[in-house]
Amino acid sequence: MDQVQNRQPVIAILDIGKTNKKSFLIDEHYRIVWEQSCRFQEVPDEDGDPCEDVKALSAWVQESLQEMLAMPQYEVKALNFSAYGASFVLTDQEGNVICPLYNYLKTYPADLHQQFFQAYNKDGALPGITASPVLGSLNSGLQLYRLKYLQPGRYQAVRYALHLPQYTSYLITGKAVADITSIGCHTMLWNFREQQYHEWLHKEGIIDKLPPLFPSDGVMPVQINGVNCLAGAGLHDSSAALIPYLATFTEPFALISTGTWCITLNPFNDRPLTMAELEQDCLCYLEYQGRPVKASRLFAGQEHEAQTARLATHFGVAPDYYKQVEFDPLLVRGLENPVAPSLSHFAARPLNAFSSYEKAYHQLMLDLVAAQLKSAQLVLDHTPVKRIFVDGGFGKNPLFMHLLALAFPHMEVYAASVAQATAVGAALAIHRHWNHRTLPGDLVALKYYKAENLEQV
Repeated sequence: MDQVQNRQPVIAILDIGKTNKKSFLIDEHYRIVWEQSCRFQEVPDEDGDPCEDVKALSAWVQESLQEMLAMPQYEVKALNFSAYGASFVLTDQEGNVICPLYNYLKTYPADLHQQFFQAYNKDGALPGITASPVLGSLNSGLQLYRLKYLQPGRYQAVRYALHLPQYTSYLITGKAVADITSIGCHTMLWNFREQQYHEWLHKEGIIDKLPPLFPSDGVMPVQINGVNCLAGAGLHDSSAALIPYLATFTEPFALISTGTWCITLNPFNDRPLTMAELEQDCLCYLEYQGRPVKASRLFAGQEHEAQTARLATHFGVAPDYYKQVEFDPLLVRGLENPVAPSLSHFAARPLNAFSSYEKAYHQLMLDLVAAQLKSAQLVLDHTPVKRIFVDGGFGKNPLFMHLLALAFPHMEVYAASVAQATAVGAALAIHRHWNHRTLPGDLVALKYYKAENLEQV
């Protein structure tokens, strides 16, 4: 009896990444008290293209939750889910999966692409209205269009098209719902101007395959193995990762989320996307309360990896030697700040022009930060933002952070970190339903970087 009374209240989160599938138990103070991770081999779809093994994934969802619910030391009060976007699971009337979980990188047929855009983008306005750059299968609405015309038999059998976060929730709740964070993520499904589905879905009849909208901060009662708890509808992972910041900071801020892509997210920019912004790789997400978050993207992490490999070969050092390079303002003073920055600027520089790895690496980072400045300004200019948070790999790179502070002298620039931000964000989204405590003030760890005055060095 004592053991039952002393069980620790927690929320269970399943976080489904493209590579890693993670399960977490998070306590009322938003500390991770248990976690596990696994990977699945991809399987081929009918064209031989690799895709997620939806059968293995479904079994993992069920088994992971049963394992967490069975732990005697924890009382699971609620469940929620986060997963990558632009991916549909298609089910029939009985809830059976009837198609592969097609990869969002699958090549989109050129003739079908032309047919769709001739029908619905004659005036060129569709990308702006739906806040979606033209990205082929990454526009998940076009995946349903492809199925309708290339596999009409399968299409007819579809009862519900569920984005992946909502499918994981459906496995547990049995309720098919749609969520605004998945719909509002470069899908070409949502009319951002009218805050409703775009009319092309009605004209094609695809609207009938989409389940009703459900609040991102709402829950559904569910019973699993005799245990009663509350389940969220699931969230798109990029939107979930933003929630700890939205929950912690009320003053306007932008978040530069860094990895292979560096994505600048500005929740305080509500101006509609222009065609010029779309052409420069800007888009909008919808955050969990339905507000648009304007974002710009830069392939900077990938470029950093390529150029540090080039530097390592030229100077005969280890590929990760850059981790030993400390910020040197004297070196920065002697280097060229690119006038017309581009991501490939450093790739065109001859390495024999640099006397040392350190000097070359400072120039690489100066070039990358100049490109990052240009990208970020697309969504920062003419907004009230005065603080920039940087999370991910570049947030741990002091050279990048010092140079970014230099590039934004009128902003407060911070390296920021949240342990497992996506999972914590999914837990925070339904905080009021399972957690009676006030939000902790230390969700986000910050390190301030002050702009150095190079003229005085």
